[in-house]
Amino acid sequence: MPIKKILVVDDSPTERLAMTELLVKNGYEVATADSGEDAIVKSKSETPDLILMDVVMPGMNGYQATRTISRDEATRAIPIIMCTSKGLETDRIWGMRQGAYDYLVKPVEHAELLGRIKALG
Repeated sequence: MPIKKILVVDDSPTERLAMTELLVKNGYEVATADSGEDAIVKSKSETPDLILMDVVMPGMNGYQATRTISRDEATRAIPIIMCTSKGLETDRIWGMRQGAYDYLVKPVEHAELLGRIKALG
């Protein structure tokens, strides 16, 4: 299934804007969420083909949101790539255990991110 619509989840307006500009420039449609709770709602209402999930957010963190989305019948087929500043191997392993498809450490290399998105689609 080709990736057309991507949900960018990050509590930082700067990060959301930078990610949105990169993705739109490369032909993707983008929806955004600024919290884990918002990500869960928009994963259902926006029906994205992919979710880029930050981890460190107030309220529900990215691990919790990823676990909820990946275990919900309505959203479990949506791949999630975690994009976070948490770069320890244990963080990556925990993210993958929550249901993430992939894990990238910020600052995310644009070419690497685009390559991983293309590999999915």
